[in-house]
Amino acid sequence: MRTGTCLLLLICYLTVNIEPLPPVVAGDAVTLKCNFKTDGRMREIVWYRVTDGGTIKQKIFTFDAMFSTNYSHMENYRKREDLVYQSTVRLPEVRISDNGPYECHVGIYDRATREKVVLASGNIFLNVMAPPTSIEVVAADTPAPFSRYQAQNFTLVCIVSGGKPAPMVYFKRDGEPIDAVPLSEPPAASSGPLQDSRPFRSLLHRDLDDTKMQKSLSLLDAENRGGRPYTERPSRGLTPDPNILLQPTTENIPETVVSREFPRWVHSAEPTYFLRHSRTPSSDGTVEVRALLTWTLNPQIDNEALFSCEVKHPALSMPMQAEVTLVAPKGPKIVMTPSRARVGDTVRILVHGFQNEVFPEPMFTWTRVGSRLLDGSAEFDGKELVLERVPAELNGSMYRCTAQNPLGSTDTHTRLIVFGMARSTGDWENNHRGGSWLGGFPRRKKQ
Repeated sequence: MRTGTCLLLLICYLTVNIEPLPPVVAGDAVTLKCNFKTDGRMREIVWYRVTDGGTIKQKIFTFDAMFSTNYSHMENYRKREDLVYQSTVRLPEVRISDNGPYECHVGIYDRATREKVVLASGNIFLNVMAPPTSIEVVAADTPAPFSRYQAQNFTLVCIVSGGKPAPMVYFKRDGEPIDAVPLSEPPAASSGPLQDSRPFRSLLHRDLDDTKMQKSLSLLDAENRGGRPYTERPSRGLTPDPNILLQPTTENIPETVVSREFPRWVHSAEPTYFLRHSRTPSSDGTVEVRALLTWTLNPQIDNEALFSCEVKHPALSMPMQAEVTLVAPKGPKIVMTPSRARVGDTVRILVHGFQNEVFPEPMFTWTRVGSRLLDGSAEFDGKELVLERVPAELNGSMYRCTAQNPLGSTDTHTRLIVFGMARSTGDWENNHRGGSWLGGFPRRKKQ
Protein backbone atom coordinates (compact mmCIF):
# COMPACT_ATOMS: atom_id res chain seq x y z
CA MET A 1 0.00 0.00 0.00
CA ARG A 2 1.24 3.43 -0.90
CA THR A 3 0.10 6.80 0.47
CA GLY A 4 0.22 10.12 -1.27
CA THR A 5 0.10 13.42 0.67
CA CYS A 6 0.01 17.06 -0.26
CA LEU A 7 1.09 19.82 2.13
CA LEU A 8 0.42 23.44 1.25
CA LEU A 9 -2.15 25.72 2.88
CA LEU A 10 -4.52 22.76 2.95
CA ILE A 11 -3.79 19.07 3.62
CA CYS A 12 -5.06 16.14 1.55
CA TYR A 13 -4.31 12.47 1.78
CA LEU A 14 -4.66 9.32 -0.39
CA THR A 15 -4.20 5.67 0.55
CA VAL A 16 -4.40 2.76 -1.94
CA ASN A 17 -4.41 -1.00 -1.41
CA ILE A 18 -5.46 -4.07 -3.41
CA GLU A 19 -7.37 -6.84 -1.66
CA PRO A 20 -5.23 -10.00 -1.46
CA LEU A 21 -6.30 -13.08 -3.42
CA PRO A 22 -5.57 -16.77 -2.82
CA PRO A 23 -4.22 -18.80 -5.76
CA VAL A 24 -6.87 -19.17 -8.48
CA VAL A 25 -7.47 -21.96 -10.97
CA ALA A 26 -7.21 -21.39 -14.71
CA GLY A 27 -10.67 -20.98 -16.21
CA ASP A 28 -12.19 -19.34 -13.14
CA ALA A 29 -13.53 -15.78 -13.07
CA VAL A 30 -11.33 -13.45 -11.03
CA THR A 31 -12.04 -9.94 -9.75
CA LEU A 32 -9.20 -7.65 -8.72
CA LYS A 33 -10.30 -5.03 -6.17
CA CYS A 34 -8.45 -1.78 -5.59
CA ASN A 35 -9.59 0.16 -2.49
CA PHE A 36 -8.53 3.75 -1.93
CA LYS A 37 -9.40 6.38 0.65
CA THR A 38 -9.02 10.11 0.13
CA ASP A 39 -10.45 13.49 1.04
CA GLY A 40 -9.33 14.95 -2.27
CA ARG A 41 -10.91 15.25 -5.68
CA MET A 42 -10.56 12.27 -8.02
CA ARG A 43 -8.44 12.66 -11.14
CA GLU A 44 -7.87 9.15 -12.57
CA ILE A 45 -7.58 5.42 -11.90
CA VAL A 46 -5.27 3.23 -14.02
CA TRP A 47 -4.73 -0.55 -13.81
CA TYR A 48 -1.51 -2.07 -15.14
CA ARG A 49 -0.39 -5.61 -15.94
CA VAL A 50 3.34 -5.85 -15.20
CA THR A 51 5.47 -8.12 -17.41
CA ASP A 52 9.10 -8.90 -18.17
CA GLY A 53 10.21 -8.56 -14.58
CA GLY A 54 8.67 -5.13 -14.15
CA THR A 55 10.20 -3.52 -17.23
CA ILE A 56 6.91 -3.40 -19.15
CA LYS A 57 3.57 -2.15 -17.83
CA GLN A 58 0.52 -2.89 -19.96
CA LYS A 59 -2.48 -0.62 -19.30
CA ILE A 60 -5.61 -2.76 -18.94
CA PHE A 61 -8.12 -0.24 -17.50
CA THR A 62 -8.39 3.57 -17.24
CA PHE A 63 -10.90 5.86 -15.55
CA ASP A 64 -10.53 9.58 -16.27
CA ALA A 65 -12.62 11.89 -14.03
CA MET A 66 -12.37 14.73 -16.56
CA PHE A 67 -14.70 12.80 -18.86
CA SER A 68 -17.08 11.44 -16.23
CA THR A 69 -19.75 12.92 -13.95
CA ASN A 70 -19.65 10.05 -11.50
CA TYR A 71 -17.60 12.09 -9.05
CA SER A 72 -19.40 15.42 -9.30
CA HIS A 73 -20.30 15.25 -5.60
CA MET A 74 -16.62 15.65 -4.77
CA GLU A 75 -16.16 18.97 -6.50
CA ASN A 76 -16.65 20.92 -3.24
CA TYR A 77 -13.21 20.10 -1.94
CA ARG A 78 -13.61 22.44 1.00
CA LYS A 79 -15.65 19.76 2.79
CA ARG A 80 -13.31 17.57 4.89
CA GLU A 81 -14.93 14.20 4.25
CA ASP A 82 -13.18 10.85 4.25
CA LEU A 83 -14.41 9.08 1.12
CA VAL A 84 -13.67 5.38 0.39
CA TYR A 85 -13.77 4.06 -3.17
CA GLN A 86 -13.26 0.76 -4.91
CA SER A 87 -12.19 0.06 -8.48
CA THR A 88 -12.53 -3.47 -9.82
CA VAL A 89 -11.15 -5.33 -12.83
CA ARG A 90 -12.80 -8.62 -13.77
CA LEU A 91 -11.05 -11.39 -15.67
CA PRO A 92 -13.90 -13.68 -16.81
CA GLU A 93 -11.74 -16.75 -17.63
CA VAL A 94 -8.31 -16.38 -16.16
CA ARG A 95 -5.49 -18.10 -18.04
CA ILE A 96 -2.01 -19.21 -17.08
CA SER A 97 -0.68 -16.30 -19.12
CA ASP A 98 -2.53 -13.95 -16.73
CA ASN A 99 -0.22 -15.06 -13.93
CA GLY A 100 1.89 -12.21 -12.56
CA PRO A 101 1.86 -8.81 -10.81
CA TYR A 102 -0.83 -6.14 -11.23
CA GLU A 103 -0.81 -2.50 -10.11
CA CYS A 104 -3.57 -0.01 -9.35
CA HIS A 105 -2.60 3.68 -9.69
CA VAL A 106 -4.88 6.41 -8.31
CA GLY A 107 -4.47 10.17 -8.81
CA ILE A 108 -6.25 13.07 -7.03
CA TYR A 109 -6.04 16.84 -7.46
CA ASP A 110 -3.99 18.83 -5.05
CA ARG A 111 -6.22 20.98 -2.83
CA ALA A 112 -4.20 24.07 -3.64
CA THR A 113 -4.24 23.81 -7.43
CA ARG A 114 -5.96 21.72 -10.07
CA GLU A 115 -2.74 21.65 -12.07
CA LYS A 116 -1.01 19.35 -9.60
CA VAL A 117 -1.95 15.67 -9.13
CA VAL A 118 -1.10 13.53 -6.13
CA LEU A 119 -0.47 9.83 -7.00
CA ALA A 120 -0.49 6.61 -4.99
CA SER A 121 -0.55 2.93 -6.03
CA GLY A 122 -1.02 -0.59 -4.76
CA ASN A 123 0.09 -3.96 -6.22
CA ILE A 124 -0.81 -7.65 -6.07
CA PHE A 125 0.61 -10.86 -7.53
CA LEU A 126 -2.04 -13.01 -9.22
CA ASN A 127 -1.08 -16.66 -8.81
CA VAL A 128 -2.85 -18.77 -11.44
CA MET A 129 -2.79 -22.54 -10.94
CA ALA A 130 -3.51 -25.15 -13.59
CA PRO A 131 -4.34 -28.82 -13.02
CA PRO A 132 -2.35 -31.42 -14.98
CA THR A 133 -3.78 -32.08 -18.43
CA SER A 134 -2.31 -35.53 -19.11
CA ILE A 135 -0.84 -38.51 -17.29
CA GLU A 136 0.62 -41.72 -18.66
CA VAL A 137 2.76 -44.61 -17.48
CA VAL A 138 5.40 -46.09 -19.78
CA ALA A 139 8.26 -48.53 -19.37
CA ALA A 140 11.77 -47.20 -19.77
CA ASP A 141 14.23 -48.75 -22.22
CA THR A 142 11.69 -50.76 -24.16
CA PRO A 143 11.39 -53.04 -25.96
CA ALA A 144 13.71 -55.19 -23.86
CA PRO A 145 14.34 -58.96 -23.76
CA PHE A 146 13.45 -61.47 -21.10
CA SER A 147 16.48 -62.33 -18.93
CA ARG A 148 16.58 -65.94 -17.79
CA TYR A 149 19.92 -65.99 -16.03
CA GLN A 150 20.64 -62.53 -14.70
CA ALA A 151 18.67 -60.12 -12.55
CA GLN A 152 17.73 -56.92 -14.34
CA ASN A 153 16.45 -53.57 -13.17
CA PHE A 154 13.09 -52.43 -14.45
CA THR A 155 11.79 -48.84 -14.51
CA LEU A 156 8.29 -47.45 -14.83
CA VAL A 157 8.04 -43.79 -15.85
CA CYS A 158 5.00 -41.69 -14.95
CA ILE A 159 4.77 -38.57 -17.12
CA VAL A 160 2.51 -35.77 -15.87
CA SER A 161 2.13 -32.67 -18.05
CA GLY A 162 0.30 -29.34 -17.94
CA GLY A 163 0.34 -28.69 -14.19
CA LYS A 164 1.19 -25.46 -12.36
CA PRO A 165 2.67 -25.67 -9.82
CA ALA A 166 4.40 -29.03 -10.16
CA PRO A 167 2.15 -31.82 -8.81
CA MET A 168 3.07 -34.49 -6.28
CA VAL A 169 3.47 -37.86 -7.99
CA TYR A 170 3.60 -41.26 -6.29
CA PHE A 171 3.12 -44.95 -7.15
CA LYS A 172 0.94 -47.75 -5.86
CA ARG A 173 1.12 -51.50 -6.38
CA ASP A 174 -2.14 -53.43 -6.33
CA GLY A 175 -3.77 -50.44 -4.66
CA GLU A 176 -1.20 -50.11 -1.86
CA PRO A 177 1.22 -47.13 -1.68
CA ILE A 178 4.82 -48.06 -2.46
CA ASP A 179 7.42 -47.14 0.16
CA ALA A 180 10.28 -46.18 -2.16
CA VAL A 181 13.83 -45.07 -1.46
CA PRO A 182 14.36 -41.59 -2.94
CA LEU A 183 17.11 -41.22 -5.56
CA SER A 184 18.67 -37.94 -6.63
CA GLU A 185 20.52 -39.38 -9.64
CA PRO A 186 19.51 -42.09 -12.14
CA PRO A 187 21.17 -45.48 -11.55
CA ALA A 188 23.96 -46.41 -13.94
CA ALA A 189 23.00 -48.82 -16.69
CA SER A 190 25.74 -51.27 -15.67
CA SER A 191 25.31 -50.92 -11.93
CA GLY A 192 23.44 -54.21 -11.59
CA PRO A 193 20.64 -54.79 -9.11
CA LEU A 194 19.95 -51.76 -6.92
CA GLN A 195 20.72 -52.01 -3.22
CA ASP A 196 18.74 -50.42 -0.39
CA SER A 197 20.83 -48.13 1.83
CA ARG A 198 18.20 -48.31 4.56
CA PRO A 199 18.38 -50.91 7.39
CA PHE A 200 18.88 -54.41 5.96
CA ARG A 201 15.79 -56.41 5.13
CA SER A 202 16.16 -60.15 4.78
CA LEU A 203 15.20 -61.57 1.39
CA LEU A 204 14.37 -65.23 0.90
CA HIS A 205 15.90 -67.06 -2.05
CA ARG A 206 14.04 -69.56 -4.19
CA ASP A 207 16.08 -72.70 -4.87
CA LEU A 208 15.45 -74.72 -7.98
CA ASP A 209 15.31 -78.47 -7.89
CA ASP A 210 18.01 -80.45 -9.73
CA THR A 211 15.81 -81.07 -12.77
CA LYS A 212 15.10 -77.39 -13.34
CA MET A 213 18.73 -76.48 -12.64
CA GLN A 214 19.99 -78.97 -15.23
CA LYS A 215 17.47 -77.61 -17.73
CA SER A 216 18.61 -74.06 -17.04
CA LEU A 217 22.25 -75.02 -17.51
CA SER A 218 21.49 -76.82 -20.76
CA LEU A 219 19.68 -73.76 -22.08
CA LEU A 220 22.60 -71.58 -21.05
CA ASP A 221 25.03 -73.88 -22.89
CA ALA A 222 22.86 -73.61 -26.00
CA GLU A 223 23.04 -69.84 -25.90
CA ASN A 224 26.82 -69.92 -25.38
CA ARG A 225 27.15 -72.10 -28.48
CA GLY A 226 25.23 -69.55 -30.50
CA GLY A 227 22.02 -71.55 -30.64
CA ARG A 228 18.56 -70.39 -29.56
CA PRO A 229 16.86 -72.04 -26.54
CA TYR A 230 13.56 -72.90 -28.16
CA THR A 231 10.61 -73.09 -25.85
CA GLU A 232 8.61 -75.33 -28.14
CA ARG A 233 9.46 -77.59 -31.04
CA PRO A 234 7.31 -78.20 -34.11
CA SER A 235 6.27 -81.78 -34.69
CA ARG A 236 6.54 -81.58 -38.49
CA GLY A 237 9.63 -81.83 -40.65
CA LEU A 238 10.60 -79.78 -43.65
CA THR A 239 9.43 -82.34 -46.24
CA PRO A 240 5.98 -81.38 -47.60
CA ASP A 241 3.21 -83.79 -46.73
CA PRO A 242 0.80 -84.36 -49.67
CA ASN A 243 -2.09 -84.22 -47.23
CA ILE A 244 -1.37 -80.61 -46.42
CA LEU A 245 -0.58 -79.26 -49.87
CA LEU A 246 -4.11 -78.08 -50.52
CA GLN A 247 -4.48 -76.44 -47.13
CA PRO A 248 -4.37 -72.64 -46.60
CA THR A 249 -1.13 -70.79 -47.29
CA THR A 250 0.01 -70.78 -43.64
CA GLU A 251 -0.19 -73.39 -40.96
CA ASN A 252 -0.20 -72.15 -37.37
CA ILE A 253 1.38 -74.52 -34.89
CA PRO A 254 -0.99 -74.36 -31.90
CA GLU A 255 1.57 -74.88 -29.10
CA THR A 256 2.49 -71.56 -27.48
CA VAL A 257 4.45 -71.77 -24.27
CA VAL A 258 5.38 -68.86 -22.01
CA SER A 259 9.01 -69.50 -21.15
CA ARG A 260 10.21 -68.82 -17.63
CA GLU A 261 13.34 -70.19 -16.03
CA PHE A 262 13.85 -68.72 -12.57
CA PRO A 263 17.40 -69.28 -11.30
CA ARG A 264 18.74 -68.60 -7.82
CA TRP A 265 18.91 -64.82 -8.23
CA VAL A 266 15.13 -64.55 -8.13
CA HIS A 267 13.82 -63.26 -4.78
CA SER A 268 10.49 -64.36 -3.40
CA ALA A 269 10.20 -61.45 -0.93
CA GLU A 270 8.88 -57.97 -1.62
CA PRO A 271 11.36 -55.97 -3.74
CA THR A 272 12.99 -52.68 -2.79
CA TYR A 273 11.78 -49.75 -4.88
CA PHE A 274 13.70 -46.61 -5.75
CA LEU A 275 11.99 -43.37 -6.82
CA ARG A 276 13.43 -40.40 -8.68
CA HIS A 277 11.69 -37.20 -9.84
CA SER A 278 12.60 -34.76 -12.58
CA ARG A 279 10.91 -31.47 -13.49
CA THR A 280 11.01 -29.67 -16.84
CA PRO A 281 9.48 -26.17 -17.09
CA SER A 282 7.47 -25.44 -20.24
CA SER A 283 7.25 -22.17 -22.12
CA ASP A 284 3.61 -21.70 -21.07
CA GLY A 285 4.52 -21.68 -17.37
CA THR A 286 3.51 -25.28 -16.64
CA VAL A 287 5.83 -28.04 -15.47
CA GLU A 288 6.29 -31.57 -16.81
CA VAL A 289 7.04 -34.01 -13.99
CA ARG A 290 8.55 -37.45 -14.55
CA ALA A 291 8.55 -39.95 -11.70
CA LEU A 292 10.78 -42.99 -12.25
CA LEU A 293 10.16 -46.11 -10.17
CA THR A 294 12.99 -48.66 -10.39
CA TRP A 295 13.37 -52.08 -8.82
CA THR A 296 14.94 -55.47 -9.51
CA LEU A 297 12.34 -57.30 -11.57
CA ASN A 298 11.04 -60.66 -10.39
CA PRO A 299 8.96 -62.22 -13.19
CA GLN A 300 7.64 -64.75 -10.70
CA ILE A 301 5.73 -62.20 -8.63
CA ASP A 302 5.68 -59.15 -10.90
CA ASN A 303 3.80 -60.78 -13.77
CA GLU A 304 0.19 -59.52 -13.71
CA ALA A 305 0.99 -56.98 -10.96
CA LEU A 306 -1.04 -53.75 -11.18
CA PHE A 307 0.95 -50.52 -10.87
CA SER A 308 -0.74 -47.15 -10.68
CA CYS A 309 0.64 -43.64 -10.76
CA GLU A 310 -1.35 -41.05 -8.81
CA VAL A 311 -1.11 -37.28 -8.83
CA LYS A 312 -2.13 -34.78 -6.16
CA HIS A 313 -2.47 -31.11 -7.08
CA PRO A 314 -4.12 -28.13 -5.35
CA ALA A 315 -6.20 -27.49 -8.49
CA LEU A 316 -7.63 -31.05 -8.42
CA SER A 317 -10.56 -32.04 -6.23
CA MET A 318 -9.41 -35.69 -6.31
CA PRO A 319 -6.20 -37.49 -7.35
CA MET A 320 -5.49 -38.07 -11.03
CA GLN A 321 -4.51 -41.65 -11.91
CA ALA A 322 -3.08 -43.85 -14.64
CA GLU A 323 -2.38 -47.56 -14.29
CA VAL A 324 -0.71 -50.46 -16.09
CA THR A 325 -0.55 -54.18 -15.51
CA LEU A 326 2.75 -55.95 -16.13
CA VAL A 327 1.99 -58.92 -18.39
CA ALA A 328 4.20 -61.31 -20.33
CA PRO A 329 3.23 -61.95 -23.98
CA LYS A 330 1.06 -64.96 -24.63
CA GLY A 331 -0.42 -66.45 -27.79
CA PRO A 332 0.81 -64.23 -30.65
CA LYS A 333 -1.64 -64.14 -33.56
CA ILE A 334 0.13 -64.55 -36.89
CA VAL A 335 -1.30 -63.16 -40.14
CA MET A 336 0.28 -63.84 -43.52
CA THR A 337 -0.44 -62.00 -46.77
CA PRO A 338 -1.24 -62.82 -49.47
CA SER A 339 -3.54 -65.60 -48.32
CA ARG A 340 -2.36 -67.82 -51.22
CA ALA A 341 1.30 -67.17 -51.91
CA ARG A 342 2.75 -68.07 -55.31
CA VAL A 343 6.31 -68.30 -56.50
CA GLY A 344 7.69 -64.79 -56.95
CA ASP A 345 5.22 -63.11 -54.58
CA THR A 346 6.29 -60.90 -51.69
CA VAL A 347 5.03 -62.53 -48.49
CA ARG A 348 4.47 -60.58 -45.29
CA ILE A 349 4.17 -62.41 -41.96
CA LEU A 350 2.85 -60.10 -39.23
CA VAL A 351 2.17 -60.46 -35.51
CA HIS A 352 -1.39 -59.18 -35.21
CA GLY A 353 -1.91 -58.92 -31.48
CA PHE A 354 -1.92 -61.40 -28.61
CA GLN A 355 -4.39 -63.42 -26.60
CA ASN A 356 -3.84 -60.98 -23.73
CA GLU A 357 -2.97 -57.34 -23.12
CA VAL A 358 0.83 -57.17 -23.05
CA PHE A 359 2.89 -54.60 -21.13
CA PRO A 360 5.55 -53.47 -21.62
CA GLU A 361 5.79 -53.54 -25.39
CA PRO A 362 7.39 -56.81 -26.52
CA MET A 363 10.24 -57.28 -28.93
CA PHE A 364 9.93 -59.72 -31.83
CA THR A 365 12.56 -61.99 -33.36
CA TRP A 366 11.96 -64.12 -36.47
CA THR A 367 13.97 -67.22 -37.39
CA ARG A 368 13.56 -70.00 -39.92
CA VAL A 369 13.53 -73.45 -38.36
CA GLY A 370 16.49 -75.49 -39.57
CA SER A 371 17.88 -72.89 -41.94
CA ARG A 372 18.58 -69.23 -42.53
CA LEU A 373 16.10 -66.63 -43.68
CA LEU A 374 15.63 -65.82 -47.34
CA ASP A 375 18.17 -62.97 -47.24
CA GLY A 376 20.79 -65.21 -45.63
CA SER A 377 20.51 -63.74 -42.13
CA ALA A 378 20.10 -65.94 -39.06
CA GLU A 379 17.29 -63.86 -37.58
CA PHE A 380 15.25 -60.70 -38.07
CA ASP A 381 14.08 -58.27 -35.39
CA GLY A 382 10.71 -56.64 -35.97
CA LYS A 383 6.98 -57.17 -35.83
CA GLU A 384 6.70 -58.03 -39.53
CA LEU A 385 8.85 -60.44 -41.54
CA VAL A 386 8.94 -59.69 -45.29
CA LEU A 387 9.98 -62.39 -47.77
CA GLU A 388 10.50 -60.87 -51.20
CA ARG A 389 10.07 -62.92 -54.39
CA VAL A 390 9.66 -66.25 -52.60
CA PRO A 391 11.05 -69.23 -54.54
CA ALA A 392 9.45 -72.66 -54.79
CA GLU A 393 12.14 -74.01 -52.44
CA LEU A 394 10.47 -72.20 -49.52
CA ASN A 395 7.37 -74.35 -49.81
CA GLY A 396 6.84 -76.06 -46.46
CA SER A 397 9.42 -73.92 -44.65
CA MET A 398 8.61 -73.12 -41.06
CA TYR A 399 9.17 -69.78 -39.28
CA ARG A 400 9.43 -69.12 -35.59
CA CYS A 401 8.42 -65.81 -33.98
CA THR A 402 9.78 -65.19 -30.50
CA ALA A 403 7.91 -62.44 -28.63
CA GLN A 404 9.40 -61.36 -25.32
CA ASN A 405 9.41 -58.61 -22.76
CA PRO A 406 11.10 -58.50 -19.32
CA LEU A 407 8.24 -60.58 -17.83
CA GLY A 408 8.62 -63.60 -20.13
CA SER A 409 8.85 -64.90 -23.68
CA THR A 410 6.80 -67.07 -25.99
CA ASP A 411 7.41 -68.80 -29.31
CA THR A 412 4.92 -69.51 -32.05
CA HIS A 413 5.43 -71.13 -35.45
CA THR A 414 3.84 -70.86 -38.85
CA ARG A 415 4.45 -72.82 -42.05
CA LEU A 416 4.66 -71.26 -45.50
CA ILE A 417 2.95 -73.04 -48.39
CA VAL A 418 3.88 -71.79 -51.86
CA PHE A 419 1.41 -72.45 -54.68
CA GLY A 420 2.56 -72.76 -58.30
CA MET A 421 4.36 -70.07 -60.23
CA ALA A 422 4.01 -66.33 -59.98
CA ARG A 423 0.83 -64.84 -61.40
CA SER A 424 2.80 -62.92 -64.00
CA THR A 425 4.10 -66.21 -65.48
CA GLY A 426 0.79 -67.97 -65.75
CA ASP A 427 1.02 -68.44 -69.49
CA TRP A 428 4.38 -70.22 -69.13
CA GLU A 429 2.88 -72.39 -66.40
CA ASN A 430 -0.13 -73.37 -68.50
CA ASN A 431 2.11 -74.55 -71.31
CA HIS A 432 3.81 -77.12 -69.05
CA ARG A 433 2.68 -80.71 -69.10
CA GLY A 434 0.35 -81.88 -66.35
CA GLY A 435 1.67 -83.96 -63.54
CA SER A 436 4.85 -81.92 -63.02
CA TRP A 437 5.50 -80.35 -59.61
CA LEU A 438 5.25 -76.57 -59.67
CA GLY A 439 5.88 -75.15 -56.24
CA GLY A 440 4.87 -78.31 -54.44
CA PHE A 441 1.60 -79.58 -55.95
CA PRO A 442 0.68 -81.33 -59.27
CA ARG A 443 -1.08 -79.59 -62.13
CA ARG A 444 -3.73 -81.43 -64.09
CA LYS A 445 -3.33 -81.37 -67.84
CA LYS A 446 -5.91 -79.19 -69.51
CA GLN A 447 -8.17 -80.86 -72.12
